[in-house]
Amino acid sequence: MTATTANGGNDDTRMRTQQSPLASKRARESNSPTEENRKGKFGGFFTLGYKEGFTQWWANIPAAAAEHTVLSYIPFLRKPPTHTQTGSAPPSTNASTMSLDPSIDKEAAPVKTSSLVDPYGPRQWNSQMVQLGGKNRALNEFSIERLDEAHEQNLVMLHGYGAGLGFFYKNFEGLSRVPGWTVYALDLLGMGRSSRPPFRVHAKDRQKSISEAEDWFVDALEEWRVKRKIDRFTLLGHSLGGYMAVAYALKYPGHLNKLILASPVGIPEDPYAVNAAMPDPSDSTLTNEFSQDQEATTEHSNSKIPDPAKTTGDNNNFLNARSKAQKQDPSGDDTTPSAPRKPLPKWLTYLWDANISPFSLVRWAGPLGPRFVSGWTSRRFSHLPPEEAQALHNYAYSLFKQRGSGEYALAYILAPGAFARSPLIRRIHGVGRQMIAANGLATSSIALAQQRRENGIPVVLMYGENDWMDIAGGYAAEQKINEEKERTLHSASAEEKKKDHGSAKCLIIKKAGHHVYLDGFEEFNEVMREEMMDVSRRR
Repeated sequence: MTATTANGGNDDTRMRTQQSPLASKRARESNSPTEENRKGKFGGFFTLGYKEGFTQWWANIPAAAAEHTVLSYIPFLRKPPTHTQTGSAPPSTNASTMSLDPSIDKEAAPVKTSSLVDPYGPRQWNSQMVQLGGKNRALNEFSIERLDEAHEQNLVMLHGYGAGLGFFYKNFEGLSRVPGWTVYALDLLGMGRSSRPPFRVHAKDRQKSISEAEDWFVDALEEWRVKRKIDRFTLLGHSLGGYMAVAYALKYPGHLNKLILASPVGIPEDPYAVNAAMPDPSDSTLTNEFSQDQEATTEHSNSKIPDPAKTTGDNNNFLNARSKAQKQDPSGDDTTPSAPRKPLPKWLTYLWDANISPFSLVRWAGPLGPRFVSGWTSRRFSHLPPEEAQALHNYAYSLFKQRGSGEYALAYILAPGAFARSPLIRRIHGVGRQMIAANGLATSSIALAQQRRENGIPVVLMYGENDWMDIAGGYAAEQKINEEKERTLHSASAEEKKKDHGSAKCLIIKKAGHHVYLDGFEEFNEVMREEMMDVSRRR
C-alpha cells in the first residue's frame, strides 16, 4: 500500500469531504454527488443513506458470516475457518444472547495452507470457541500454527473496546511468519463473538468495583491460558485490550515474556476526570476516535515529529511528549492540569454514569443502527479498499447490535472523557516486579521463603504519529518502569542484574492513528516481528 508523502497531495486532501470509500465509488459510477445521500442536519456525519441502512438492518448479517468475510481478506487464506458456535444467527426482536452452541456441526475444521500456495507456509488456521467455567462463558479464538517446526513461543492478541479479533486481519499473516511462534487472537469475554453473559459488579466500594470490572476480563484470559496449557506467552493489547493486558500482568505474574501495548487507554492520570470539572468535548481526545478521517491520517506524516523519532525508542520526541512526562514529579503525584477544563455536557455524563453504552443506542435505533455505525466506520476505514471497508462496516455493525455484556464494564474502568478511574501510571511500574506465590498469584501475605520475585519483562508501547491517545502517558510509563528497575537492582548482585529482563520503550508508527495495527499495518507487522524475534533470542 502506497501512501502519499507529507508534502504531496495536501491540497487534494483538504478539498476532499469526509466520506466512506464506498460512497465515493458509488458517486463515481453514477456521476452523481454523494451529498444526495447525505440528508438532514447530520447527513455529513452519518454517510450511509437511509435506504441502505434499512436494507442492512433488514438483511441481519450474522456476526459469524461478517467475521468470515473479513478474514477472507487474509493473504494466502482463501477460505478461512469460521466456527458458528456463537454469532451464527441474526438477532431477533429480542437481542441475541450470543450463547454457546456446543453442537459438533457448529465447529470449524482447521484449514491448512501448503508451501505451494503459501510462501511462508505450511500453516494451519483454526477458529473455535474455548469453553470456560461457569454458565455461558467462552472465548472466541482464531489461531495460526506453523507446521513442521517446533512450537516454542506464543503471541496472544487482544482487541479494543467493543471490537473483535477480525480487526487484526491485516496482521495475522505477517505475524505468523516468525518461525517457532503460534499466534492466538481472542475476543474479550462479553465482546466480539465470545459468549455474552450478564455483566454485574457487586462491590460498593469504588476501588473494589474497578477491580471487579477488570477481573471480568483478566480472569477469563487466565482461565483460557490454563485451558490451552500455555505457561508463558507474549501479550499484545490494543486500546482497552492494552489496559487489560497490564491488569493481567499485575494480577497473574510470571506468565509473560513480553508486554506490548498498542495505543493503550488509561495510562495518564487526570483528577478532573472523576470530579466536577470535566474536559470539554472539543478538548477531549476521545472525540477524534469518531471524527478523525483515516484517509488523511494514513496519507500524511505529522511534520511536527522528526523522522528519526519514528519507530525508535531512545531518541523519540513526539510533540515534546517525553519532556512533558519528565517534567512530572518522579513519584507520579504531579497530576494537576495547568488549568481547569470545562465540564462535559450533562447529558453525556448522565449517559456515561447511567452505563448506557454507545452500542445501546445502536440497538435502540433499529433500522437507523447501520446509519449511526457508518458515522464511525466511514472515517475509521476510509483508507482501505472499498470492499474491505464495507466488510469491516458489516462486521462492526454485526458486533455492535449484539446483546450488551462486557461493554458495560467501561463506565467502571473509565470516567467521562476516557480517563481511567484507576490510572495505569500509578501501577504500571509493578509489571514484571511482582512477588509470586506457589499458585502463581501476586501476593505479599505469605512468608518470603515461599515467594519469588519476577525478573522483569520488556514492555513496549506503540503509538501512531497521528494518534489521539496521549503519548505523554506512554513516556511517563516508560520512565516509571525504568526507574523501578534501577531501584530494584540498586543493591543487586552482578548475577541478578544479568538475569533481569526488565525494560521499557516507546515507538511511533508512521502515518497511523489510534488503530496503529490497521492504519500502518506493514510497519506495525515489521516492528512486531522484530519484537517477537527478540523474545526468541532471549529464551
